[in-house]
Amino acid sequence: MYPWRHHRPSSLRYLYNEGLTPITPSPAMSSPDLIDQIAERVERLLVRHEELQRTNDLLAEQVQALTHERDSLKSRLSAARARVDALIDRLPGTTEQEQA
Repeated sequence: MYPWRHHRPSSLRYLYNEGLTPITPSPAMSSPDLIDQIAERVERLLVRHEELQRTNDLLAEQVQALTHERDSLKSRLSAARARVDALIDRLPGTTEQEQA
């Protein structure tokens, strides 16, 4: 849920700018001025949405790369553990009871 929805009055007398500060249209403000303000706000929001979408895409790529790297490191760790276990098993005098 958007944070401004909690503070939004039920009437349409307020418009919110980017800082979520209420803008109260004055009686002298003409309808075209109000429409221009709304249009500018919508354009800024669209630009911000595109920026956030690009950022989200980049972050998703980073998550995918890090997930692949983690899986690769887990595989290498497992292989190293197997090699160490094999070396321990080859040591003279090592029995199953001593390993436990």
